[in-house]
Amino acid sequence: MSELILHHYPTSPFAEKARLLLGFKGLPWHSVHISPVMPKPDLTALTGGYRKTPVLQVGADIYCDTALIARRLEQEKASPALFPPGQEMITQTFATWADSVVFAQAVSLVFQPESVAVRFGKLPPEAVKAFLADRAALFSGGTASRLPAELAKHQWPAIMARLEQQLRAGAGGFLFGQPSIADFALAHCLWFLKATPVTAPLVDAYPAVTAWLARVLEFGHGTATQMTAEQALEISRNATPAALPDEVFEDLNGFHAGQAVTVSAIDYGVDPVAGELLFAGREELILRRTDERAGTVHVHFPRWGFRLQAQ
Repeated sequence: MSELILHHYPTSPFAEKARLLLGFKGLPWHSVHISPVMPKPDLTALTGGYRKTPVLQVGADIYCDTALIARRLEQEKASPALFPPGQEMITQTFATWADSVVFAQAVSLVFQPESVAVRFGKLPPEAVKAFLADRAALFSGGTASRLPAELAKHQWPAIMARLEQQLRAGAGGFLFGQPSIADFALAHCLWFLKATPVTAPLVDAYPAVTAWLARVLEFGHGTATQMTAEQALEISRNATPAALPDEVFEDLNGFHAGQAVTVSAIDYGVDPVAGELLFAGREELILRRTDERAGTVHVHFPRWGFRLQAQ
């Protein structure tokens, strides 16, 4: 079985979610640091243009989006389970809500002027300007829009009060009793807020939430070893993609295997990835593409939150 390679950078909240998933599973992995801003030529050689962080590489198979990364890690090691039996729907639906709605609130709060001044206080002004310009481009063209800070401040107490109430009343110490994908999807949003003294009180004011977050973060990041981007690309060039899933190809819009298509995120980071459609399953889309540096790769996307279009 091929080794797990995570392409990420330390301050990315979704990368923290992936790192915690690896820690929860107790899996060893290789760490390839990428730039927080475009261009990312080593990453896009693997993905075909997808620019979001993180990306999981397993040989010549490239997994985009943490929702799909979680499913791939579940295949790698079934226990402990991210999707506990009998709770598959509720945990994944909650995770989707946290990764979209709660994350949008957290981004707005983190990027309010008072927080930006602290978070980026040690960086030169031109670096801050470049980062903010990159994030403006990231949120251009998709369905997601930046939530005004005053609205996020208005809504945040309702989110946290409900969470505090559930954690105080619940058993087991986690959102749905036992740890699941729901906990990790919410935890990375609060971890993001905890990064500066401006936004940390928005979490620290809630004792049950603070205790729960500590329990989730205690899973750690597993065992990571550093790897260069060129080493990861060499692995991809020399590997053969894994066999396709043993599942019926089914698409209600009439797409078929072998068709030239593009896949793109719907919300933000909507850069399209072009390739040959190999597989469309209930949860996953797989494209085949060839790159001069990465070789022939299979790029995997979740069905939910992504758009499939004919070229």
